[in-house]
Amino acid sequence: MAGAAWGFLHAASGAREFGADQLAHGEPGVSVLGYLGTSRFWFESLQNWQSEFLAIAAMVVLTIHLRQRGSPESKPVDAPHDETGSG
Repeated sequence: MAGAAWGFLHAASGAREFGADQLAHGEPGVSVLGYLGTSRFWFESLQNWQSEFLAIAAMVVLTIHLRQRGSPESKPVDAPHDETGSG
């Protein structure tokens, strides 16, 4: 639900800004549905997804690295919960 709400807000605000740019250049404005078909909308959306995936991938890689290096913040990989007090 939150993703859909974000997508609608992105489309609505992007359409407003894109329409203003179009009008400033003497071209007709665009509706929210019309904006969904523009390359600008898809470029911005894919840039956002790319940054989200990059952030998640970095967290996964760093978590694995710290756990494998024996970080004092992590319990031993093969230790059961009752031995580590994290249960």
